[in-house]
Amino acid sequence: MAGREPRVSDARGGGAGLRRAAVLGHPVGHSLSPTLHRAAYAALGLTDWRYDAVDVTSDQLAEFVAGLDGTWAGLSLTMPLKQTVLPLLDHIEPLADVVGAVNTVLIQGTGVRRVLVGANTDVYGIVAALREGLDRRAGLDRQGGVPEVRGGAGAGSAPAGAPARSAAVLGAGATAASTLAALAQLGCPTPVVYVRSLGRIGSLMRAAHRMGVEPRYALLPTAAEELATFDLVVSTLPAHAADEVAAALGATAALGGVLLDVAYEPRPTALSLAWTRAGGVAVGGERMLLHQAVEQVRLMTGLPAPVDAMERALAGALKA
Repeated sequence: MAGREPRVSDARGGGAGLRRAAVLGHPVGHSLSPTLHRAAYAALGLTDWRYDAVDVTSDQLAEFVAGLDGTWAGLSLTMPLKQTVLPLLDHIEPLADVVGAVNTVLIQGTGVRRVLVGANTDVYGIVAALREGLDRRAGLDRQGGVPEVRGGAGAGSAPAGAPARSAAVLGAGATAASTLAALAQLGCPTPVVYVRSLGRIGSLMRAAHRMGVEPRYALLPTAAEELATFDLVVSTLPAHAADEVAAALGATAALGGVLLDVAYEPRPTALSLAWTRAGGVAVGGERMLLHQAVEQVRLMTGLPAPVDAMERALAGALKA
């Protein structure tokens, strides 16, 4: 699992001329990445930097990448481009390579010497978001340091303050592969992966083999009755795809584990609501989004990301 840390972009703005970055995807109009990155640039004083959202399909990606000029510093990629981009890159950082998904492209050099480097900051974002949830479960309220009282733990949940021992993943796409890497970093290399079809897990199985993790696969309808046994649960399903699991949670034992639902629309999701009502700790997908963007800003600008400024901008956008 260990690999070289992604290289940091040389471009820092500050009077060096226009520097550009953007999030690409299809659709991409809903993305909060511009809010996060623009807030970071403003806080860092990078007045020459610009960040946009560009709707790009898989079929259009190669042409778009070929047209990047010397003003570009980096790209953020959403689905379905995290795997489409792989053959277009000059170099793929080890973590992104083993996961098989790139959500960050660093554009280094110019002209014929331009080098496109693929990195993965989703793993960083998932780990950070889950650690927030584990801290909350341990009674550490980061807002004021006041211990929280929560519902009873499920049969397989570790006591407050204990490391995570067991985990589950809902879904089998590119984000699920990043989740397997994140869970391995947190000490859970043998999660259960719940999927809608066992016939569509080939890509995830290959990624798991490269990582050296050993998940067990099961069908999604069986998830609700088993989720109470896990310390960590990550739903990588799109909006509303986990609603049936959420509806079935009411019949399960009390929950004591941590849920990260990477979907953040609607907010909160049905799964997050059901989870907290059953006594578990739910972390919204916006926390993963924040943390992966923090790492992207660092990689693209070469500067420490202003987390507080980005967090305030995100909260404002979600409230609006």
